[in-house]
Amino acid sequence: MSRRPSQDRPRPGMYTARDAVRQFLEQSGLGAKLRDEPVYRAWHEAVGETLARRARAVDFRRGELIVEVGSAAQQAELTGFTGERYRQLTNRRLGREVVRRVTFKLER
Repeated sequence: MSRRPSQDRPRPGMYTARDAVRQFLEQSGLGAKLRDEPVYRAWHEAVGETLARRARAVDFRRGELIVEVGSAAQQAELTGFTGERYRQLTNRRLGREVVRRVTFKLER
């Protein structure tokens, strides 16, 4: 049984499932999170399980990774001493220079 060509196209005012999912991901902001998931995973692996619980990557835009930390002491240590090393390890896991800058901020 063959399908008629008109059955392959959605009717006016109707969306395909693909279009509906794409629109939902864009409007909810989840699309960007999913697209950037490799960066978040690489950060988590670079810093290790223990530190990843206290220095959580929360946003990635235009090469800048935003990481929330639990205390001012952690923020100072990561900003001044070890943050650059973790940025380099993250990029090494990604296989290219994706993260150009890491910004540490206190959790809200």
